[in-house]
Amino acid sequence: MAEDAVKEQIYTIPLREAKLAPRWKRTSRAMSLIRKYLVRHMKADPSQIKIDATINHKIWERGSQKPPSSIRIRAAKFEDGEIQAELA
Repeated sequence: MAEDAVKEQIYTIPLREAKLAPRWKRTSRAMSLIRKYLVRHMKADPSQIKIDATINHKIWERGSQKPPSSIRIRAAKFEDGEIQAELA
């Protein structure tokens, strides 16, 4: 991803909780679960997280009602506290 990253990690994020949302909101809920997971594990502010479009395409691939049950993400944290996440 980037050579100047302070911390780089690959995570498998479970998205089972997205099934608790109404069918038409499941993919939106999955995206918020990804952001919430990264905030917790990378110890960052939600405004500092940049999620790549490849993750968005993967989550929305099967529509708004059927997001994947889990996803693998490579997250890198930089010195200024910014986190960039992309599909692993």
